[in-house]
Amino acid sequence: MYLLQLKNQIMKTKILFSIFFVTLALISCNNKKENMENELRKFISRYDSVAKPLEHDMNLSNWEASVSGKEEDYARSEAMEKKYSQFHSNKDDFKKLEEIKSSGIIQDTLLQRQLHVLYLRYLTHQADTNLQKEIIEMQTVVEKKYNNFRAEIKGKKLSDNEIENILSNSSNSKELQEAWEAHKKIGTLVSSDIIALIKKRNQEARELGFSNYHEMSLKLDDQEPADVEKIFSELDSLTRNSFIKAKSDIDSFLAARDHIKKEQLMPWHYQNRYFQEAPKIFNIDLDKYFTGKNLEEITSKYYSGIGTPIEDLIAKSDLYEKPGKNQHAFCTDINNEGDVRVLCNMKSNAYWMNTMLHEFGHAAYQKYIDRKLPYTLRQPAHTFTTEGIALMFGRFNRNAQWLQDNVGISDQEKMKIADACFKSLRLEQLVFSRWAQVMYHFEKSMYENPDQDLNKLWWTIVEKYQMIKMPEGRNSPDWASKIHIATSPCYYHNYLLGELFASQLHYYICSHVLKDTVNYNMVSYFNKPEVGQYLKEKVYGPGMLYYWNDMIERATGEKLTAKYYAKQFVE
Repeated sequence: MYLLQLKNQIMKTKILFSIFFVTLALISCNNKKENMENELRKFISRYDSVAKPLEHDMNLSNWEASVSGKEEDYARSEAMEKKYSQFHSNKDDFKKLEEIKSSGIIQDTLLQRQLHVLYLRYLTHQADTNLQKEIIEMQTVVEKKYNNFRAEIKGKKLSDNEIENILSNSSNSKELQEAWEAHKKIGTLVSSDIIALIKKRNQEARELGFSNYHEMSLKLDDQEPADVEKIFSELDSLTRNSFIKAKSDIDSFLAARDHIKKEQLMPWHYQNRYFQEAPKIFNIDLDKYFTGKNLEEITSKYYSGIGTPIEDLIAKSDLYEKPGKNQHAFCTDINNEGDVRVLCNMKSNAYWMNTMLHEFGHAAYQKYIDRKLPYTLRQPAHTFTTEGIALMFGRFNRNAQWLQDNVGISDQEKMKIADACFKSLRLEQLVFSRWAQVMYHFEKSMYENPDQDLNKLWWTIVEKYQMIKMPEGRNSPDWASKIHIATSPCYYHNYLLGELFASQLHYYICSHVLKDTVNYNMVSYFNKPEVGQYLKEKVYGPGMLYYWNDMIERATGEKLTAKYYAKQFVE
């Protein structure tokens, strides 16, 4: 009996000791977690105190340089970019983030998200500091060449808008070729600079453990290259047959218009510099609805009507042409506190109406991100989600209902143009989807092997996806005439992902917010503040609080899918 009691006592003692040590371990673990989380909070607080003014000055200097085109403004912008890069290249800071991340201890979801974002941001800048500075300097040189270039025809310098006007409206093949080739001369001026820049970017990527800059760009942007490749392959299959038929219709129209045979059609016959926009083959002149109209006022009233006013942003923006100014369009958030601005070179036509709706879509997204979020998370969920918003709104300038609501066309005119409006939008999507394939595949291959014949590569890919043939005997760096390749590298695929998101979001808004499923292509959101309320709550407000696909699922009930894009434009 005594031995049994002793045995029981020993067992109880063991159990007590086990409980004691487990308790100690839990206390130790909790203390370690608490200490690590406090350490991260201190890091974030210190980071914000430096990053906020630094990002403000960098974004503002870039804005001023883009508006003025002055050497001194570009020098200041370059200096600020170097300073920003140097701040994020701090090895000790990165080591601390790496240590916290690898511990797996952080449990607080808000801290986890900030840690993830900061880790990727610092990793981007962990290459050699001198190399990063060199890349910034090289990119600034190229950007200045683009911004200050003007195509020249018969001694007269022409802006991009003027070149586009010739390509869009002339039916004289000689004149079209002259304008197209005049613009392509920028490629010769910058191609060697770009190739050198590509190699430097690849060097940076290899230092960080990636095979090339293209792979690095996607992974540091929270995208898996294999997933992007899969989506592009799927879209190629979805759109190829529809595009072949549409391209045949385009060729028949253009050949008749320009009084040539279909087999004589050349790149300059497709009404824009890259065949990235659909030629005007339908009997509809959208420009006439905007001639003499105040596009600022139309844009402002529309966004106010859906519950996302942007008058304050328009007041800070720079919307018209001027010498030396960047000839393109973009939106920038100066300080993550609401100072959001748009740069345009606006004319009263359909193209710039689309651009105004597009860029102020970006701007509304940026403005209505919840300012209570931590500073690091006051960004769109992803680059392509803000593109999706901008693209969704940009599409409305080809929506007959939107035109009636915003520029006052009659019911009769609306019914007359409705079908052509949608067909032109559908054609626009098919044409753009093929152009995006060109950009994606060219950049991917270019970064994989920048020493290959890039001139030949460009036309091989153009012929495959856009089905446009290279002019006989041409061997020029036409690829380098596209500014995005130099200044917004490995970004273009986000436009197409954005198109998918735009269609998915539009279908959800029609079905669940407006309860209108009769005709998705005639919904304009006009004076529907519930649309803005939904967007502010589900898309804009969360910023980067969630991983991009989680945000999309929370907003629409599904992960990103191509089925709504196919339903809208392919089926």
